[in-house]
Amino acid sequence: MSADGNLPNDRFSQVGRHPAPQVRYDLVVVGAGEAGVRAATEAATAGRSVLLVDEHPLDPGLIGLDVPYLFGGRATAAVQTPSRLMEQVFAARPALEAAVEAGVELELGVSCWGLYVNGPNLQTLASPVIGLADLEKAWLVGFDEAIIASGARDLVLGFPGWDQPGVVGARGFSSLVDLYDAFAGRRIVILGTGALAIETAEKARARGLEVLALVEAHDVAQGDPARLAALGVPVLPQTVPVKAKGGIDGVEQLTLRSLADGSEQTLACDTVVMALGLVPQIELLDAAGARIVRQAEHGGFVPQVDAEGRTSLTGVRAVGEVTGIEDGDTAYGLGWMQALMAATADDTMICQCEDVTRADLLDLRPPRYLGEPSVQMRRQSLTRLAEDGPVNQDQIKRLTRACMGPCQARRCREQTAMAMAIGTGTALETIPLAGYRAPVRPLPLKVIGETAESPELTNNWDVWFGIPDQWIPYPAIGTDEEPDHWAYIAATKYL
Repeated sequence: MSADGNLPNDRFSQVGRHPAPQVRYDLVVVGAGEAGVRAATEAATAGRSVLLVDEHPLDPGLIGLDVPYLFGGRATAAVQTPSRLMEQVFAARPALEAAVEAGVELELGVSCWGLYVNGPNLQTLASPVIGLADLEKAWLVGFDEAIIASGARDLVLGFPGWDQPGVVGARGFSSLVDLYDAFAGRRIVILGTGALAIETAEKARARGLEVLALVEAHDVAQGDPARLAALGVPVLPQTVPVKAKGGIDGVEQLTLRSLADGSEQTLACDTVVMALGLVPQIELLDAAGARIVRQAEHGGFVPQVDAEGRTSLTGVRAVGEVTGIEDGDTAYGLGWMQALMAATADDTMICQCEDVTRADLLDLRPPRYLGEPSVQMRRQSLTRLAEDGPVNQDQIKRLTRACMGPCQARRCREQTAMAMAIGTGTALETIPLAGYRAPVRPLPLKVIGETAESPELTNNWDVWFGIPDQWIPYPAIGTDEEPDHWAYIAATKYL
């Protein structure tokens, strides 16, 4: 106790120890798509200091992990040349040059992995900050206002053989074709017939690629009949993929099955493009504690925003596809998932990173590296779990490790939720959002290790784990200082 009888200040607290960020802007914009570039340019023109960051061009390692899109192993060696990719990005997005001329500070090839504002962490930070990283280091940038324009990613639904090179998403395909000019494929089959699928087919034809067919699980094609007819490509309704067969370079042929009569046909192709929908990339906002709502007609979960794009986080707005997808009704994707689950075996892979099949998910099978499950575990199932109340995807992650891999569930999050809903006979709307946590991009340990920390911050790091004995700093154990620490612990009632 201090002389006045009060408890001493918590010397282990981080409050006041985080240094102020070395760089601060009036506005930080995350995402250099159309919406993000427009917002940044307008702000800079108005005289504000603006930082615009975008993760493209991506590190080849992220492309290999299908982050942020399903690239499906169809990138050429061109992605190994960063300077070339940088030129390609500028050529594909001419508005970037105008933004720089307006005074925007532009950082390309930089990932945003965390946003900290208006929450518990703000008690220890000098100001709202956003976490950035490149291939060499991670750092924090302060801001008065942030605009999240992180866009959307591919909706991915698995079928037998989808875990080999050559199965890509529409957004991944578009990025490799338009943004990077690095697509390694010639003959493609497109899953879906909606606006996204038609746009994908038009883009492929314009690049001289051969589009063999547009495949549709529903009874009729979903998109504009005139645009579909103009493509001159066979449209196969009531049809689903049941097997992708490949060789050393990935997919070589795709077997399709008619849901009407069970007949099958095989197409020789090197690429299967999933154009089944897009998913708003809300991870940064969700991890920061923004209010997230479900809007099934706009792609699923989106941040709640007002007419000006303001989120529930003070000083943070969201614009563009992250706020919702036009014609993004999740019922369409759910219909596809139902058809795939009915037509393909339960041993179909659902989570590539953790080697989890649909059967593993429905049976709540623990990870294989733990060995054979106990008799008690073998008696469990997703349906039995649902008898105790609504199933929760975060709970399923812990039981099966589905969605726990380095792709951070970008390949399996939505299809896992759909499989849970279908497997338990419940509405998809009853499956809550599986939470996101920072870092929302995979970061190498060397990058995290380079994060700058002051001596005041690193001091006593070894006592922040809540284990009583570790409230004694290691260097003090067995020395004359140890009794003083025990006295402090007793006075503050830590034990």
